[in-house]
Amino acid sequence: MAQSSSSSRVGVHYKVGSKIGEGSFGIIFEGINLLNNQQVAIKFEPRKCEAPQLRDEYRSYRILNDVLGVPKAYFFGQEGVHNILVIDLLGPSLEDLFDWCGRRFSVKTVVQVAKQMIQRVQGIHEHNLIYRDVKPDNFLIGKPDTPEANQVYVVDFGMAKQYRDPKTKSHIPYREKKALSGTARYMSINTHLGREQLRRDDLESLGHVFMYFLRGLLPWQGLKAPTNKQKYERIGMKKQSTLVNELCQGFPIQFAQYLTYVRNLKFDEEPDYDYLVGLMDKALQLIDATEDGHYDWMDLNGGRGWDAALNKKANLHGYGNPHPPQQRRKANNTNVTNVLKRPSGQDKLAGGLPNNSSQQRLTKSQSLNHPNYNSITDEHSRKAYRQTNQHGHNLPVTGDGHSETSSFEERRKNQLWLRRNCCCF
Repeated sequence: MAQSSSSSRVGVHYKVGSKIGEGSFGIIFEGINLLNNQQVAIKFEPRKCEAPQLRDEYRSYRILNDVLGVPKAYFFGQEGVHNILVIDLLGPSLEDLFDWCGRRFSVKTVVQVAKQMIQRVQGIHEHNLIYRDVKPDNFLIGKPDTPEANQVYVVDFGMAKQYRDPKTKSHIPYREKKALSGTARYMSINTHLGREQLRRDDLESLGHVFMYFLRGLLPWQGLKAPTNKQKYERIGMKKQSTLVNELCQGFPIQFAQYLTYVRNLKFDEEPDYDYLVGLMDKALQLIDATEDGHYDWMDLNGGRGWDAALNKKANLHGYGNPHPPQQRRKANNTNVTNVLKRPSGQDKLAGGLPNNSSQQRLTKSQSLNHPNYNSITDEHSRKAYRQTNQHGHNLPVTGDGHSETSSFEERRKNQLWLRRNCCCF
């Protein structure tokens, strides 16, 4: 933990501790609210970076202040050459837990996680926002030894965008030739095609995450191309040519029904979130399991649960603390005083965490040998599935994005509506 000094405090009463994560837009430290001794996460972002996003992210947190599974934001301000954001400190991300569990989750764990993730995205949509950056790294669980220890939270709202007017509920217009926004591995087919994103795209991305958790590897991972643009086009083409039944082979039919349904939603159609959650309930019944709140990571280390000191090192770039509170961690080598005092010419932080999951080999898929697996029988999904096979494959990729995460231009466009719709600035 950094030594106490005036230079290791931000926002008057937040003491900065050890570094716990680093992403492409900044560094994250754990900290303490000196007024009530509450643990917090403190994110530092260079003010002179190409597309600063912490201010907009803070506004999104304020808009979503009453949504279950969205951490509370306590402070946004500027310290020297950095923007500072203070929010709740959480546990590890689902990507971390996935790694620690051998890069495979059981059907029961995926179903329980999926229900929470659908409900989190629903809460965001009900507040007139679309998320646009669905990936396991951005979903964290709560702090250990608390009632919320296994509650799923969603973080990092730098990509969030208003999709309808809060008063009139009028939707943004349909557009094409849009830059890619999100993470290529999980983004929707329509996003690859350069089409304006809406609610359906967040939900399709969730479906890709669910299959990633179940399979361990998606069919479009590990593709090579001379340029990033060509790589993302190849990913998009592979998604279109992979049949839903093929993707979901060996797992409860409800996962195929989920993807079929969300891929066939109209541009501005309101999703039936209850139907999607109900599909997960049916999947649980199919494997004769109950929703008892027990997750795979609770069986790690002889049933003691996850422990970063014993499991692999966390790959954090959210706001989670990978260490249970009873552990005393070694101080990180990053000196917070140097971060706070870094000259303006040196304020660009080292970016990016390695994305090594594409290098993992696919192990034998779990097969549950049930007659309802991998067949479309639900009437709600059967018609949509036929439409997908008739119209949804082998279309050219027209998206012109060059980044696996959103273009800077897209994030800058979000700033105006955030200022109009949040009174905190």
